[in-house]
Amino acid sequence: MLSSTENPLISTIPHGRPLIGVTADLVDDQIRLRRGYARCVADAGGIAIPLFPNPGSAAEIIPHLDGVILSGGDDPDTARFDQPVHPSATLVAPDRQAFEIELLDRLEHAAPDLPVLGICLGMQMMGLHAGGHLDQHLPDHLDTADQHRDGATHPVRGSGFEGIVHSHHVQALDDPGRLDVVATAPDGVIEAVEATERRYLVGVQWHPERTDDPITGRGVFASFVEACRGSRRG
Repeated sequence: MLSSTENPLISTIPHGRPLIGVTADLVDDQIRLRRGYARCVADAGGIAIPLFPNPGSAAEIIPHLDGVILSGGDDPDTARFDQPVHPSATLVAPDRQAFEIELLDRLEHAAPDLPVLGICLGMQMMGLHAGGHLDQHLPDHLDTADQHRDGATHPVRGSGFEGIVHSHHVQALDDPGRLDVVATAPDGVIEAVEATERRYLVGVQWHPERTDDPITGRGVFASFVEACRGSRRG
């Protein structure tokens, strides 16, 4: 079996376009990742490579990438972060969560200049990893919770982000930890975060791959892929 450092799928890809790893789910015998991620990365000038959950491999994978996207998915297992798990939570697979925590650890300590984009679950994982806290069930206390689920649209506003977004979540960060809040919804839900001390680490709670909005859709991928152009492999 080829090791990740010998894998021709990765090692022979030319350096002309940024190579971007996108975390995916491993369900039964299938790697699952919504097509929109690959389309949006390609439209922005990059090449998307699905990263199936493989704890213990981050150190070998990261040197071959120009950027990482932590994609959307099920709910974080907050017990890992010493926070009770809400009874309505649908937990992400343990291997995927472990792999994404490992990626975030490795990126922070060994590759802090590599651009990272977190989407929905990905943003929540960023916040938890940064010492934040997750509101695990918005409908328990937020009258406007329906505006954030099942593909509903609503406005966001903040530094660098202003427009209509597509949401599909019942959880959200209520404390971003060491990250900075850069956009919110009208009801106060945190919609985007960033790490100002990093070259590019941005999380968005909405799904930019589901809209062509020039700022909150295509613009998210365009700015991310542009940042990835400056972090060449090798």
